Amino acid sequence: MATNRDVLKFDIILFITTIALMVIGIFFIYSSGVNSAGISVSNEWIKQIIWVISSIVIIILFTIYDYAKFKLISFYIYIVMVLLLIFTLIFGNYVNGARSWLGIGPFGIQPGEFSKIALILYLGSFLDDNYKTIFTLKKFIQAIVIIAIPMLLILVQPDFGSAIVNVPIFLVMMFLAGARIKHLIYLIITGSLIIYLTALPAWSEYIAREEVLIINVLTQWATLKYVIAALILIILLSAAGLRFFKASYYYWIIYFTSSFTLALVGSIGGRLVLKGYQIMRLIIFIDPQVDPQGAGWNMIQSITAVGAGGIWGRGYLQGTQSHLQYLPQQNSDFIFSIFSEEAGFVGAIIVFALYILLLVRSLIVVDRANDRYGVAVGSGIIGMIFFHVIINTGMAIGIMPITGIPLFFLSYGGSSLWTASIGIGILLSIYQRRYRN
Repeated sequence: MATNRDVLKFDIILFITTIALMVIGIFFIYSSGVNSAGISVSNEWIKQIIWVISSIVIIILFTIYDYAKFKLISFYIYIVMVLLLIFTLIFGNYVNGARSWLGIGPFGIQPGEFSKIALILYLGSFLDDNYKTIFTLKKFIQAIVIIAIPMLLILVQPDFGSAIVNVPIFLVMMFLAGARIKHLIYLIITGSLIIYLTALPAWSEYIAREEVLIINVLTQWATLKYVIAALILIILLSAAGLRFFKASYYYWIIYFTSSFTLALVGSIGGRLVLKGYQIMRLIIFIDPQVDPQGAGWNMIQSITAVGAGGIWGRGYLQGTQSHLQYLPQQNSDFIFSIFSEEAGFVGAIIVFALYILLLVRSLIVVDRANDRYGVAVGSGIIGMIFFHVIINTGMAIGIMPITGIPLFFLSYGGSSLWTASIGIGILLSIYQRRYRN
């Protein structure tokens, strides 16, 4: 029997871990603004303090608010965010090559960040309402439509990093909701092929350094249209074979052929929407030396900074890569590089330990949630945070392509910090109400 004291118990570990990461972020955002003469030339750390204070308030407010009530308004939150994304495409400000900001002068928000929470809340409601039939292809497609709308609007900005975060959110939520594994694998295969085929022409030019016949066939419209037509014919014939002969291998022919066909079509859209520098990020991930003074510069300097830290680091405010301003976006995208140079391998392990603790506590919250909606929303938040951490830190050490994804709680910026804080607040709200009947 749960007591009132149990019901009111607060997950202090999750809360304190979050605060600890925010405080570390403030210190190293300050460090990133110090020049080679040891003089602070940026006031961004002051802004970050304001955002951290406001984020703590956000966490407390969302903890107090009953997360279950979001289900009743999740559709309207989702629609408002979609409209905001459309408005951003038309009237938004260009920042770092993408029309992804709304605001006046230095004050603004990034709707693409907040759309992740809106997606989690509405998709969680959809999964809760359809938990008995979520394994069907029809419901899987409907769920894809829910994620595809904001994702495509963000891609058109174009902001590949913010858009791609929706995928792990979707996969984690669908998996825990009971979607069929083969449906999830289909989505992973198709998405991976789209990225691969989108980058093929650039790979041919910069890596292979020669024309490859198969690449020309798969990327040039003069031949690609015949390939797509042939693949569609194979799908139709296989569908007829499946209908009349009931042989299972026809299903798998349709499965893989349709995936490849969708990937070919998607790659056409990818090359139209994504800018050259975004595609080059995929190429320099394979070989940064292809363009060491251009597209490869960020990754090379980031790896150099991380390696320069050694075991114990150079010491706080003693980093050279940051103070010499070798790293663009060093207070946001590459904050982990700055941290690793000054705090070293030991410091990086401590930060990783904090993130692992945060994620483990979040998993405990989801495990103890007393309703399907809490499980779905909590798992989506975990997927979002986990992906941000893995991609950003992987990007800093050269094992992930550069996508412009911030490191939650450490990177400079209000929109990403508020988004992560809303997620933590909702997790704490779920934990608070774990014994509710």
